Formats: sequence, C-alpha cells, structure tokens
Amino acid sequence: MNTIVKFFICFLFSQFLNAQATSGQDITVRINNLESNKGNVYVAVYDSQSSFLNTGLQSVKTKITNNSCEVTFKNIPEGVYAISMFHDENENNKMDSNFLGIPKEDYGCSNNATGFMGPPKWEDAKFEVKDKSITQTITL
Repeated sequence: MNTIVKFFICFLFSQFLNAQATSGQDITVRINNLESNKGNVYVAVYDSQSSFLNTGLQSVKTKITNNSCEVTFKNIPEGVYAISMFHDENENNKMDSNFLGIPKEDYGCSNNATGFMGPPKWEDAKFEVKDKSITQTITL
C-alpha cells in the first residue's frame, strides 16, 4: 500500500511540473523581404530594456527560403519582450557594418522599429505577451 501512495504522489508531482513547464505562450517571428536566400538569420527575444540588443533571453539561427523565414520561441512567460534579427548573408556569425558602423546586412526589430542615427529603441520594439501566443512580423 505504501508503494502505491508513493507512486501516486510522484505521478501528481510530475503532472504539476509538466503543467508548469508548458504554461508559457509562444512567440512566432516571421521575417519577410530578405535580400537573398544566402546565409542564415539570427533572431533573439529580449525580456528587458537593459538586455535589449545585448543578451537575448533566447536566440536561434535559421535558414532562409523564398527570401523569408519563421521561428517560434516556445513557453515564454507573460511579460514585455522585444525581438531583433539580422541576416548573416556571408555566414561569418556577425552583423557586418561599414566604417561608420552602419549595418551592411539586413536587420530588424519587432513592431518594425527603426532607429534614427542609431539602433532601434526598446520603447519602439517592445510588445506584451499576456494570455495567448502571438506573432510578430518583421518586414524589411
């Protein structure tokens, strides 16, 4: 009888952990109008202004088909987030820029935020994940 009780408690605990692990929402990112199908696209999701364009909460590298791509970040908790992406066309694992620091490869952010005389701002790129999965489309 003692073994049955232990088994039942372990089963309930594992169900609780499984429910906790899948309690977040998904963020799907669609990127359209890339310059070419060469190379890869790096996409990152950020969870704070201080981490924006520095250290992503999650990031992924993906291939391009028909000058577009799509990635999904799974089990994202409710909160405020922003997305950034760049097209590493020459596959050197970095965003190339000219001598003035202006990017030479495609890049973009959630809400199609753009910067003026610098990178896009958190305030322009942020969005809220609440009670349902969402899709962010970045059109270059």
